[in-house]
Amino acid sequence: MVTLVERGAVLSTATSTRCERAWAVLADVLDPEVPALSIVDLGIVRDVVEHDDGLELVLTPTYSGCPATEAIERAASSAVDAAGLGPARVSLRRAPAWSSDWISDDGKRKLRDYGIAPPAHLSADAGSARPLRFVPRDAPPCPRCGSPRSERLSAFGSTACKALHRCLACREPFESFKPI
Repeated sequence: MVTLVERGAVLSTATSTRCERAWAVLADVLDPEVPALSIVDLGIVRDVVEHDDGLELVLTPTYSGCPATEAIERAASSAVDAAGLGPARVSLRRAPAWSSDWISDDGKRKLRDYGIAPPAHLSADAGSARPLRFVPRDAPPCPRCGSPRSERLSAFGSTACKALHRCLACREPFESFKPI
């Protein structure tokens, strides 16, 4: 019997309880580079599939060279096993590539609360094929005071997926999550 739960939506209800509990457990696994968000908030968890021999956790890294990928795999698998839902194995699915559009609305709120400007919305259909463009976008609003006036100080922040900005109103520096 195979039960598939994709991004929390049950596609088959025959044995969905175990998959739903796995989604709930994964919603508490924090991203090691942005600990304000879970791997579910970030949209890294693509699927949870129940097989006869255990659960398969399907993850998509935020980008193929992300140094946190192995740590995320271990944390996801360990959390599911610790909850008594294992055995669990992790599969990486790199296509379609992860998009910052996959960050949940709650995840974007958590980013702002953490002091990181969430990424701008890229497309109506996250995951659809579209060309990459490496051109400056409008500066993000300040997550502290909400001012739309900010300037980019550096294309790179504390991690490759963030940029460093400064608010022109309150003068506070902040990071923004890059839209990809």
